[in-house]
Amino acid sequence: MPGSATQDQARERQPEAQTACYVYGIVPADNPPDPDARGVGDPPGQVSVVRHRDVAALVSEVDMTRPLGTPEDLLAHQRLLDEASAEATVLPMRFGGVVTDPEAVAAELLEPCYDEFAAALEEISGRGQFVVTGRYDEQAVLAEILAEDPEAARLREEIRDQGEQDETVTRPARIQLGEIIGIAIAARRDADNAEAAQAFEPLCTAIAAREPSHEFASAHLALLVDKERQAELEQAYKDLTRAWEGRVRLRLLGPMAPYDFVTSPETEG
Repeated sequence: MPGSATQDQARERQPEAQTACYVYGIVPADNPPDPDARGVGDPPGQVSVVRHRDVAALVSEVDMTRPLGTPEDLLAHQRLLDEASAEATVLPMRFGGVVTDPEAVAAELLEPCYDEFAAALEEISGRGQFVVTGRYDEQAVLAEILAEDPEAARLREEIRDQGEQDETVTRPARIQLGEIIGIAIAARRDADNAEAAQAFEPLCTAIAAREPSHEFASAHLALLVDKERQAELEQAYKDLTRAWEGRVRLRLLGPMAPYDFVTSPETEG
């Protein structure tokens, strides 16, 4: 048949699909996955569980001829874990963890780490992670710094007075002012993180400070909270939002998987 040899050669040149089990997290074995849940990959893989005794791994099949690590993969990994954590206790695994097949997931991950996984699941049972992020209103925080620091105010006036000149003339003053502002914002950030932690601490079983994500970032905390206390947490957040109104814009995110409060073994391909 004309063309059949060419088609056979093309098929031979195409690499065979090489699949593996992508591992998202660890859950109690009696929590089945959402049948509509989809994970990483293109097309996204259907999520299933591999069980060992009373723990299980959330997994999906991935094509290893396609490299992992796209923004879509990262979002799919986090979305799957956060959705699962809304229904069950979840220990999140690091992004990119693959094991050769379901049998290896049970034999090489779940069995040797069973005691660790079981203890961690019990510790965080009924709890979720929330994240409080804040960002200073730039004009408000700069006004605070200029009002409190005479040297910063003097440099600001000097720069304004020389504003019509070549910018190279004001460069030393601008650099010095920038350093003063940076130090002042860092000090405020530390104080505001402490104030926010104090406000939420009665409701939390653990608090972790996160690194600032922006030069004008203020409070940035991860909170581990009993899910039944979510309404109390939201009220504390509203109270702090009112206290910082006009100075800091706050956001409360969650519940999500407890990324900041668990460590898990590396998975090996």
